[in-house]
Amino acid sequence: MDFLQLSGKSILVFGVANRKSVALHIARVLEEAGADVVYVVRTPERKESVARLVGNAEIYVCDVEHEDQIARLADEVGPRRPVWHGLVHSIAFADYDDVPRPFHETSKKAFLRSVDISCYSLIALSRAFQHALDPDASVVTISISTTRMASENYGFMAPVKAALDSSLAFLAKSFSKFSRVRFNAVAPGLLKTSASAGIPGYVDAYLYAEQATLRKQALQTEEVANVAAFLLSPRSSGITAQRIVVDAGMEVNYFDRELIERAMRG
Repeated sequence: MDFLQLSGKSILVFGVANRKSVALHIARVLEEAGADVVYVVRTPERKESVARLVGNAEIYVCDVEHEDQIARLADEVGPRRPVWHGLVHSIAFADYDDVPRPFHETSKKAFLRSVDISCYSLIALSRAFQHALDPDASVVTISISTTRMASENYGFMAPVKAALDSSLAFLAKSFSKFSRVRFNAVAPGLLKTSASAGIPGYVDAYLYAEQATLRKQALQTEEVANVAAFLLSPRSSGITAQRIVVDAGMEVNYFDRELIERAMRG
């Protein structure tokens, strides 16, 4: 039974960098469901490495920091697939400068560049593909489980993700004037990815998050991918302008008795 009803649907996936990428896990779930997945990566060098992971799948290059490249991409993919049923935006960037800094010392240049790549790119891509998106298409981005917790090692990315979350409502409203395109986010807890490994202190936070889940087991990237696939499918047609938290119950379990006892003993 084709529960997700994604068979034959054309979906554009942005953000695969390596085998641990959330975008790659999403793409694999989509392909298992019969979707026609096309990949977009940042650089020609990355295209070569990703090609070794995805076989004969189509891969295009687009650095979303440059709007001319976004426009070129729309022109390149248009002739072969005039209609897209879904778009995955799994793009984030932060220049931490290898030195953990208090939030108030965040540089304007670093913050605005992160907003441009991690948030504004969703708006720019949506605009570039607005006429190619099926009237009932689904756009899914990747956020984080909470932007209200001041995780020091995550730095200024939480406010950037908050802007990304907020943009969903405005994109959904704008597109509602001429379509039924839906905009949603999957908001996972801490994951073991190559990008996260570069965040100072992340491993300790990840291990703590594992103990804070209700099941005492870390969140798996496949679990995030499954939710993303659902949001991309017609089965989620009633969901738009939402963020779906996937954290194995972490946000309700910070006062777990074992965690409290360990903290008090320490």
